[in-house]
Amino acid sequence: RFSAHQPLAKDRAGTGLPQASSRPDAMDGLDALKISEDKKKYIVDLLNPVLEEMVAECIHRMPQDPVPFMLQWLEQKKVTDDDKLLSPEEKDRLAQENKNLESEINRVKSQMQECAKLAAGDTKKDDEEEEEEDDEDDEPPADFEKQMPNKARQSVSAEAYGQWNQKKAFVPQVIPKSEDQKERLKQVLGKSFMFANLEDNDLGIIVGAMKEVTVKAQEQVIIQGDAGDFLFVIESGDFDCIVGDKVVKTCGSGDVFGELALLYNCPRAATVQSKGASVCWQLDRDTFNNIVKEAAQKKRDRYDSFLAKVPLLSSMDAYERSQLADALKVESFGDGQVVMSQGEVGTKFYIVEEGVAFANKNGQQVMEYGVGDYFGELALITNQPRAATVTTKGPAKLLSINKGSFNRLLNVNDLLERSNKYK
Repeated sequence: RFSAHQPLAKDRAGTGLPQASSRPDAMDGLDALKISEDKKKYIVDLLNPVLEEMVAECIHRMPQDPVPFMLQWLEQKKVTDDDKLLSPEEKDRLAQENKNLESEINRVKSQMQECAKLAAGDTKKDDEEEEEEDDEDDEPPADFEKQMPNKARQSVSAEAYGQWNQKKAFVPQVIPKSEDQKERLKQVLGKSFMFANLEDNDLGIIVGAMKEVTVKAQEQVIIQGDAGDFLFVIESGDFDCIVGDKVVKTCGSGDVFGELALLYNCPRAATVQSKGASVCWQLDRDTFNNIVKEAAQKKRDRYDSFLAKVPLLSSMDAYERSQLADALKVESFGDGQVVMSQGEVGTKFYIVEEGVAFANKNGQQVMEYGVGDYFGELALITNQPRAATVTTKGPAKLLSINKGSFNRLLNVNDLLERSNKYK
């Protein structure tokens, strides 16, 4: 409370508030109050300085409603004062914690965007996607938010972890197989983007856990609306994905279906029916979540921030970058190693993750590539031979994308506008 005997004078902000006077004067102004000396001292030393500063700022800003403004001001002052008490080490630790939290928030946002786009059920498909590897989601989850019949599974992909929701130890099942079955299965998994880039140990666990399923013609393997505990990889035969009465997609050898119910704990979004006698491989939920899903998420987390810095990909949202990260393959090259040769048929697009490479055309260096630069797009866009030879300069790590994923995931028109660099 301000002393009634305190003279008014213009302060720095020109508010006309009473300035903080000397301590004896301020104490004299409190003589009329019947309070103890300790309380007078508290008012003068602690309370008045804060109130004067707050009221001065309030008059300077003149908010329409001063109460919320003053509350916010006090909160900010508390934060500022507390920050001054922190040591440099404590500030660094808190900054790192904030960075980790921000990264976690971005990861959850990415998963939420992925769920939203999958729920849109985009079933468009061009001719080239039918010829190349088709990484698209097999079942557009139109009823994504529908409650699962099994009440034990009502979480979403952005799972919360705590003492009440801790992971159980995972022990993969092993289904006996002949060597012929194992070789067939490895060939099938090599065609699928979801399994092709698994490490050898993880791939071995998947091969051991999968079960061969023989399907008759016109047999329904999964039914729309059911709960799902398995996904399927097609070895031979074709399958129609049916939503309602409409065939929205046909899957063939190497394609995966049924994974959405496992990824997002939602009911089956489509009925999948064989067109003829077929062979599939079945994978259980636990093995998928612990091996495939976690590997895919680690890969997405690793490359999301890197891909966001590539100029060509700056317009992609988090969901689109996650799809691209799924399709990336890491390739390492030594010093002076040829990545691609002028005149050869192009099957891959490259992004430099580490190191340097340069392009030669007819013996002349025409381009140098550093981290975040890309090359190899011209032959894929125009279906013409490679326009230049690209060689590494020192050890390099490149991210490659095959032709099918390239055409599906990237903005080809944007690439075409930039592809005159060799001309």
